[in-house]
Amino acid sequence: QAQLVESGGGLVQAGGSLRLSCAASGRTFSTYTMGWFRQAPGKEREFVAAIRWSDANTEYVDSVKGRFAISRDIAKDTVYLQMNSLKPEDTAVYYCAAKSTWYKQQYDYWGQGTQVTVSS
Repeated sequence: QAQLVESGGGLVQAGGSLRLSCAASGRTFSTYTMGWFRQAPGKEREFVAAIRWSDANTEYVDSVKGRFAISRDIAKDTVYLQMNSLKPEDTAVYYCAAKSTWYKQQYDYWGQGTQVTVSS
């Protein structure tokens, strides 16, 4: 049974940094694409960033480009989201997800989420 477990959320002041982690287990993710999504109160879930496990190809939503960085540690089966220059509008529950191919729309597996709160 595939499992994704997020950690690293918390409360931070505007301008600060956080690093989220997503530990993957239960299957081989070496051909998968891993993504980070977020959902703020009253808003729809939105895509934040993705990384292709095999070659570290990445993609970002425009609002986080230059501030967030997604990476993966193959040895640890872990994906990270380094978030710098955080803004109050980054406040949301952040979810890790996995899909079997880069071009597939639907993600197959989801974590339980971790709360990120940015105070002004």
